[in-house]
Amino acid sequence: MNGISFWSPVQLSLQVALLSSVAVTIVGVGLAWWMSRRSFRGKILVETAFMLPLVLPPTVVGFLLLVLLGRKSGLGRLIEWIFTAPIIFTWWAAVIASVVVAFPLVYQTMKVGFASIDQSLEDAGRSMGANEWQLFRYVTLPLAAHSLITAFILGFARALGEFGATLMIAGNIPGKTQTIPTAIYVAVDSGNMHLAWAWTGMMILISFVMLLLTGRKRS
Repeated sequence: MNGISFWSPVQLSLQVALLSSVAVTIVGVGLAWWMSRRSFRGKILVETAFMLPLVLPPTVVGFLLLVLLGRKSGLGRLIEWIFTAPIIFTWWAAVIASVVVAFPLVYQTMKVGFASIDQSLEDAGRSMGANEWQLFRYVTLPLAAHSLITAFILGFARALGEFGATLMIAGNIPGKTQTIPTAIYVAVDSGNMHLAWAWTGMMILISFVMLLLTGRKRS
């Protein structure tokens, strides 16, 4: 087993999962907090749209991202003009795919976390002159810390296992965009079961550690 061929997908998967989980946690926490404090017409439609990546087949999500970010779209051309290169079929595309598919889990986890906070504590802060940002930073976030950690771990785990959408917009380029799930698929397809089992074991180990961390936070 070649060391580079084995560790390259592992390193890339961890890199993509870490960056995407940080990004999706920041976005998910901000939107969940804002949505939990706002009531407006069409809110249910917006939240339904937020949850769509959870129920859509990953290949459908990948296809939509491919159309949105491809070289024929306005956004795709803008990105290519800014970065002097298309984002499709790069590891950054894998990050984007992971952010999109992990977002519903992170958003829903934080929404539940914010809903469980005793509103009287935030009202007490307002009565003492705290503005909304101060309440969010010093009252809401500390009280929702467990949900924040859980959301991050769930986002990381979902990003680590993402396959369909990643394959659609990032491809499966060894050493460049090949993550563990796509590497396992290729290994099985080519009959290299030893390599497939090695990557599968690595995925199980990483996922077990992440779940173990979540369990320790709950205890």
